[in-house]
Amino acid sequence: MKIFIAGGMSRYAGHRAIGIIGWYGVAATIAAYILVSFGALPPASLWYQGLNLTGALGVTIETWVRRDYQPFWLNLIWAVIAASAIVNLSIHI
Repeated sequence: MKIFIAGGMSRYAGHRAIGIIGWYGVAATIAAYILVSFGALPPASLWYQGLNLTGALGVTIETWVRRDYQPFWLNLIWAVIAASAIVNLSIHI
């Protein structure tokens, strides 16, 4: 059974969207690690840090909704580190 909420989106669709955001986060974080580990990206690249930032934010959003606080804080800190690295890289370009 679908339950409709404000804006016409069903609760099911909202949970599905949050799940997709979370899975994007997992995929982006793993992709970043693989690309750096095998030399396809340097660690000091905007692409690597961007994948880390968006990946961490995706998992952060999903874990906040699920109220799973340990991975929420881990990924929030990961996102802050990545954002700081992006600012640092942008200053030194």
